[in-house]
Amino acid sequence: MNAPATTELPVVVIGAGPAGLAAASHLVDRGLTPLVLEAGPVAAAAVREWAHVRLFSTWGEVTDPAAEKLLAPTGWVKPNAATYPSGGDWAEQYLQPLADVLGDQVRFGATVTGVSRAGRDRIVDADREAQPFVVHVAHADGREERLFARAVIDASGTWTTPSPAGADGLPALGEKAAADRITYRVPDLKDPAVRARYAGKHTAVIGSGASAFTALAYLADLATSDDGTGTGTGTGTKAVWILRRGISGSTFGGGEADQLPARGALGLAAKAAVDDGHADAVTGFRTDAIERDADGRLVLVGEDGRRLNPVDEVIVLTGFRPDLSFLSELRLGLDERLQAPTALAPLIDPNQHSCGTVYPHGVNELSHPEKDLYLVGMKSYGRAPTFLAMTGYEQVRSIAAALAGDQEAAERVELTLPETGVCGGAGLFDAPEAAQDAEVGGCCASPATLQIGVGAPASSGGC
Repeated sequence: MNAPATTELPVVVIGAGPAGLAAASHLVDRGLTPLVLEAGPVAAAAVREWAHVRLFSTWGEVTDPAAEKLLAPTGWVKPNAATYPSGGDWAEQYLQPLADVLGDQVRFGATVTGVSRAGRDRIVDADREAQPFVVHVAHADGREERLFARAVIDASGTWTTPSPAGADGLPALGEKAAADRITYRVPDLKDPAVRARYAGKHTAVIGSGASAFTALAYLADLATSDDGTGTGTGTGTKAVWILRRGISGSTFGGGEADQLPARGALGLAAKAAVDDGHADAVTGFRTDAIERDADGRLVLVGEDGRRLNPVDEVIVLTGFRPDLSFLSELRLGLDERLQAPTALAPLIDPNQHSCGTVYPHGVNELSHPEKDLYLVGMKSYGRAPTFLAMTGYEQVRSIAAALAGDQEAAERVELTLPETGVCGGAGLFDAPEAAQDAEVGGCCASPATLQIGVGAPASSGGC
């Protein structure tokens, strides 16, 4: 089968989540044709899986200008910009309507199983860039299809590939066998069945980011409440918070110094859970094995030989990682540590800083040796944490401009991003006092309006 001329082809966007639908909107705005392939049955399928979790960004920070432009003729009204949506709100009130406007340019139940160049595996140089991309798709009904594209924007995120409990990045010994008592998501404790699973139980929460804060706050709330659903009160509910590093001034986030107030409040809620006795913190613990006791409860074993008291459930919230398997025939330029684009990685490396803010970036930082292939959104950050929706919207705006031939606009990305008020990278987890010192180092200065493609960021923050 001969591939059609590249100029006649759509830009394939993988994933109908926030970044993918924003990418499609910007492509439409530029007169280009997108084709969005979504593995789930509806738009924002991954977001809907954490529908119960409230964002720490307001509505004003999680909608894209090009998307709003597409939605306006439908009578869509933007929610109050100062309020905070849940994941469910975001999906139902913004992302699904946006997918509806894009119509048949979004296909559901379409899982991308491979991407390559037409007639060229990753080894072949000859005439490579002149060939269109070929995208292999498996449909929900079992059909297989081959599509061609002029460019590919991978906005598939990282939701389907959570990191394991093992501190070495591999599943702890016994982790897979204990799967019936382990979850890798923040549980929805408003669901009576889920609530019953944790009420009155001892639960280990492994992780140190916003998701762990959320789980700790939810469990503390459960411990003090009577849900009225017939499952009883939360009396006896207890959390054990497992941290690979020590506790320092930055452990609970930026608090009142965080320019995203809801994110700061989340850290304070986690701190209150510990201070009020609803959670016990275990520091410097790297999980090596998960064993069952005679009652079927789980015992966490550390690399140093420590054995914790048995728990009923384990919530593993150690981050996510990108699924690169279906891109194996393409030439990616990825950082060896973060699995993020090589030029972007130094800006987001948690070994160096964790302020959560990277100066606005676009096509230059996101390019790969494989021309016209881009990883965007959460996936562009690889294994790095704290991605903001606004960052993803700027990424795809820049890429759409570049694909339309407007390089000047692609490099003129301007955006004011909030600082987190959090400093001291994950690389400092062995030395909490160093993290404490880093906090007073001025890393979290006020945000500035910055440009990409013009050298280093014009900020005094150094973060």
